[in-house]
Amino acid sequence: MNNIWVDADACPRPVKEILYRAAQRKQILTTLVANQPLRVPNSPFLKTLLVPDGFNVADDKIAELSHEDDLVITADIPLAARVIEKGAVALNPRGELYTRNTIGEILSMRNLMDELRSSGLETGGPSAFNTKDRERFANTLDQILNRND
Repeated sequence: MNNIWVDADACPRPVKEILYRAAQRKQILTTLVANQPLRVPNSPFLKTLLVPDGFNVADDKIAELSHEDDLVITADIPLAARVIEKGAVALNPRGELYTRNTIGEILSMRNLMDELRSSGLETGGPSAFNTKDRERFANTLDQILNRND
């Protein structure tokens, strides 16, 4: 794993805290990209990248800067699809690993749900982030980071 990129605006705080510890432990540069200033612990392995406010600006920056073998943390499915195309690994903050084999179906489902919502159908949103999500994220992150050990 070369670098970790975090779509930080909507990333839950517990996930960020897990990433801070992992960056330090594994000595992997972790960049949190957001359109508002963030506070991160003082570490040579943690940095923030402030982007202008706007639709998909942070996503576009992550897609531009990420490379093959980087890890991208995002709940944004189109961004996950873009970075997977580049050879990066994409992980949802709830611990779901997006892969070349699954991203097409996930993207199609996301687009269908968007169409249903735009036609006026209430589809509900995601459930609240909980302890199981945090644990699943931490476990999946550890598996990804320990692949090369």
